[in-house]
Amino acid sequence: MTEGRVNVFKLHFLVLILVALTEFIGTKKINIGIGVIALFPMLYALVLGGVISWPSFKFLKEKDMNVAANILGVSFLLFVCKLGANIGPELPKLWGAGVSLLVQEVGHIVGTIILGLPVALLLGLKRESIGATYSLDREPNLAIIVDKFGASSPEARGALGVYICGTLFGAIFMSLLASILGSSGLFHPISLAMGAAVGSGSMMAAATGSLAVIFPEAQQDIAFYSGAANLMMSIIGTYVCIFVSLPLTQRLYAWLEPIIGRKNASAETEGGQRSA
Repeated sequence: MTEGRVNVFKLHFLVLILVALTEFIGTKKINIGIGVIALFPMLYALVLGGVISWPSFKFLKEKDMNVAANILGVSFLLFVCKLGANIGPELPKLWGAGVSLLVQEVGHIVGTIILGLPVALLLGLKRESIGATYSLDREPNLAIIVDKFGASSPEARGALGVYICGTLFGAIFMSLLASILGSSGLFHPISLAMGAAVGSGSMMAAATGSLAVIFPEAQQDIAFYSGAANLMMSIIGTYVCIFVSLPLTQRLYAWLEPIIGRKNASAETEGGQRSA
């Protein structure tokens, strides 16, 4: 048996153990006064997976993590196929909510660019802020940045940084946010389901899992509308990023950076060398 095959069986075994353990724990609710936070098996699995893959523990090697990354791509492919299969029978509902789904793209632009770019510049980021704030930086968005600027560019570093943060903390954040907003009674469960679609399958699943616990009577509609919005975000959002978000972020960066951008140590050093 080859080493590569051993690594694959090891990962499958670990996944089986994590799934069995987290499903045994089940869904838990915590009342925090302003709402109920729903903790569900996927959240436990994410945290436990992060713990056992911590480099200091040396439980998983870098080779194992590379194999896991390849398996993850196949898993998400199956996940998207399942979303598409769920959407097909409900297309009449989708036409009725089409305008709402399209308007959702405006919210993504406002949140990531209009709010995110000034904050990134105030924190001292330079061209990294373009890649970090032009989108939510999931897989298609990373591909756009790498293709346009190169894998070792500042823009790519910014995009990759946000992608890693989203992978590590995004699902936890979305789960808690959906629980708090859902328990507040201020929003309709369908609007929250559509808002859970941010172009990331894991984040969407985390948010919809919490919403399904809070609104069990709307569980089927939550799965449908979140899946439809996420699929539209992945398809239409890619073109919006290429033709709208990225050019807009570049123009805003050129305008805002001289006004609110902070000089970092590398910029000062570079400036000193040029003046010398």
